[in-house]
Amino acid sequence: MSSVRTPDPNPGWLSELALDETRSRVPILYVEAIPVRVDASGRVEHIGILLRGSSTGQMTRCFVSGRVMHGESLRDALMRNLEKDLGPAAFPRLPLSTVPFTVAEFFPLPGLTPLHDTRQHAVALAYVVPVTGECEPRQDALELTWMTPEEAADPGVLDELEGGRGSLLREALAHLGALPA
Repeated sequence: MSSVRTPDPNPGWLSELALDETRSRVPILYVEAIPVRVDASGRVEHIGILLRGSSTGQMTRCFVSGRVMHGESLRDALMRNLEKDLGPAAFPRLPLSTVPFTVAEFFPLPGLTPLHDTRQHAVALAYVVPVTGECEPRQDALELTWMTPEEAADPGVLDELEGGRGSLLREALAHLGALPA
């Protein structure tokens, strides 16, 4: 006789214990999204950078970021994480293609690459995503600061970005043709 089970409402999530075990053995796939405001001709006017409180109580700057769940498309992962961090009225305009502007690799030990994450080895597909609506930071995001490309490229701002993401922001600005001279 077989038993009837209630389907798991979030089958793509791992328990914290399973996630810690998995992180210790395999790279985890993430999406990173840099929200931008663009003018009528598509030029970047402002870049959105989140302020978050870390588990150690530190305030850090970062981008929209999150894991890709098992069975979830990249587009769905981008939308879920953008809504999670920016709110349902941000109205992101996802790219037509799921090809990222770069692939970022995070190692648990600083120094192997400019990017590091002490929890794990992770691979992130990084996107620039225009948003047209009102952004209301949610979840663990405390605020969203809009900066001009010149302000965002300031070395002090780049150094504030968590896990070496300042190098990722410089790469995004260069990709957009918005890196100040």
